[in-house]
Amino acid sequence: MSAGEAPPASSPPQRWKCVCAYDGTAFAGWQSQAGGTAIQDVIEARLAQIFKVPVRVHGSGRTDAGVHAHGQVFHFDADWPHGADRLLAALRFLPAGIQIKSVRPVAGSFHARFGATGKRYEYHVHLGDADPFTRPYCWVVSRPLDLAAMQAAARLLRGRHDFRAFTALNGPAREDTVRDVTRLDVVRRGRRVVITAESAGFLYKMVRSLAGALVAVGEGRLTLEGLRALRDGGKRTPVVQTAPPQGLFLRQVFYGRRSGGHGPARKNLRAE
Repeated sequence: MSAGEAPPASSPPQRWKCVCAYDGTAFAGWQSQAGGTAIQDVIEARLAQIFKVPVRVHGSGRTDAGVHAHGQVFHFDADWPHGADRLLAALRFLPAGIQIKSVRPVAGSFHARFGATGKRYEYHVHLGDADPFTRPYCWVVSRPLDLAAMQAAARLLRGRHDFRAFTALNGPAREDTVRDVTRLDVVRRGRRVVITAESAGFLYKMVRSLAGALVAVGEGRLTLEGLRALRDGGKRTPVVQTAPPQGLFLRQVFYGRRSGGHGPARKNLRAE
């Protein structure tokens, strides 16, 4: 290099895409907290041990305290010369409630949050009393549920609507609350009722609010006509209960164009 010539620019570090599962019972949600008790904090602490420097993790979105995940996605940037398999092995040393399921190198343009085109959540309801090994992962409902009524209610809530009545937003009324729910199914498996919701983006606590509304219909506390009025009126009422967090699971995060013509998401994907 001749005198006065600028040194060559260093290449950016490798970006890594990770998929993780977690039992949210003992954690303060996904997003980093001051006390260091969030899942993001625990993963970042382990990465700092591996790389000997602070490493920032970027998740596909946050989940609240007590919410679980089968397929949360996050990325981070760091140089690692030993291959993905050895990095995955190094990330095995986490609390028992967190599992890194996969690690792979990706292009620097990949972003776990802004590149997501959709999410799938499941909400689990248990009918009748539940044993201590079931209670942390469901909403225990003692009253019988009318499954057919819940399925009819789910059909009313599918599609593109203003879901202001089904969110816990505290923001200004002008905030966009229109979402397109592409899937909302209710199925019964023995004593378990599973509600599956899918969309390019959800509002804050929206899935738990949808679950609460569907259970209200199943119990007979909310009619289909009343549900339609809530959907079209855009005003939350006490009849829409936010279902407890332990029944909610982030099942999968989608990337790229999906079948059915779903393009990149433009809605906020942070919420539940």
